[in-house]
Amino acid sequence: MSSTNSLTVEDLGSAAQRDRRKRILDATIALATQGGFDAVQMRAVAERADVALGTLYRYFPSKIHLLVSALARELERANAAFADKPIPGDTASERVIYVLRRTSRGLQGDPHLTEALTRAFMFADASVQAEIHTVGMLLSRMTTRAMHPEREDAELTDDDIAIARVIGDVWLSALVGWVTGRTSAADTAAQMEKAVHLLLRD
Repeated sequence: MSSTNSLTVEDLGSAAQRDRRKRILDATIALATQGGFDAVQMRAVAERADVALGTLYRYFPSKIHLLVSALARELERANAAFADKPIPGDTASERVIYVLRRTSRGLQGDPHLTEALTRAFMFADASVQAEIHTVGMLLSRMTTRAMHPEREDAELTDDDIAIARVIGDVWLSALVGWVTGRTSAADTAAQMEKAVHLLLRD
């Protein structure tokens, strides 16, 4: 694994290492919730997580790696919540819109955290490609599950996956618009719904 990537749960061999990574992400989310992007400083994260600064950098090479990984964890939690029960809606569009609305409202309810996570995603460069890929895969998984709750991953078509990726890109773009004050929460929702209906046409 490249040293420029964050250590994922799969990279960590012991329970102590996994717990340390969890504490680091918990500390990151707590600081971002309190003060947004600027509040997340590597030294402050290390102190709050009770790890050495050098250890923090071994797990996450930069603040951007750290915050994009935190975004991935928030999406993992959303995926888990939607996996527990059927997603309401008679059509794929209705189900996808429900999932995006719920996820957006959860993030918009915590504006400092959302600002931090979204800005990190905006600032990410090629060194953060593994973490960006993880975020994209989680969004695609959440969307394809809503599109086709009856299918397993192996039964999804290339078109299903491509549509899910475009929807994820539109959702992230709409979230950036909201965070930067260019669009309202209502405009964000309308933009996402229009995109879903155009792509799925059901």
